[in-house]
Amino acid sequence: MQHIATFCGQCNCGCPELFVDETAAPERRIVITDDFGQRIQMSVEQLADLVTDVRRGVLDELVAPVAAHS
Repeated sequence: MQHIATFCGQCNCGCPELFVDETAAPERRIVITDDFGQRIQMSVEQLADLVTDVRRGVLDELVAPVAAHS
C-alpha cells in the first residue's frame, strides 16, 4: 500500500492514516486506518465525493467544537 497521509501525527498513538492499495479491487482501493486497528475501504470516486463534501463545509458544524478547543 502507498501511504498518502497521516491525520494528527502529533503522537505515537497510531493516528489515522490514508493509503492507496493498487492491488485491491477498484471499489476498495482507498484504505483509511484508525488508531484501533480498524480500516475502511472505498473507491477513489467515494473518496472524491467525501473530499467535495468536506470542501463545501458539510462537516464544519461537526468539527466546530473541536476547532474551538485547539
